[in-house]
Amino acid sequence: MGTNGSTMLKPLRQGLPPLDPAAVSSAASCALPARYEAVREARRFTRDTLDKWGAGERFDDVCLVVSELVTNALRHALPGGRGCPGEQLASVRLHLMRWDERLVCAVRDPSHETPAPRDSDDFSAESGRGLFLVDSFADSWGWQPLAGPLEGKVVWAMFRVEQPA
Repeated sequence: MGTNGSTMLKPLRQGLPPLDPAAVSSAASCALPARYEAVREARRFTRDTLDKWGAGERFDDVCLVVSELVTNALRHALPGGRGCPGEQLASVRLHLMRWDERLVCAVRDPSHETPAPRDSDDFSAESGRGLFLVDSFADSWGWQPLAGPLEGKVVWAMFRVEQPA
């Protein structure tokens, strides 16, 4: 798992650890609307996908992390709208990828801003704990800027899962 609660979290600008793209056994993605209901849609998509892949043993951890990453993208990465209905130009996309013993969830958004935890030790606050939760429940996480024609970044989290039977 990630760090303990007393460690100050620093954003990790790094790509995914070396994983052979040809060895991806399954992949799924969905576009999410620029409204907060998208978090529920992302959890539903994740649950359905993990059920189909037989990777339900980490379901709670993965869904919590997906919820946090999508919420952060809607709240902090959409220009001007901060998740407002009607902001349809910017898009958030959820990607799920499965290797034999790894599962990656990645959220793409149009922002170039570094994902950073809130500068606060107040864990009773209503918001600002998202990346601490990601760090606590995922086995590793990070982010990377997009290259080529796509603008923005991808924030990802990786989970160890049991090898499919």
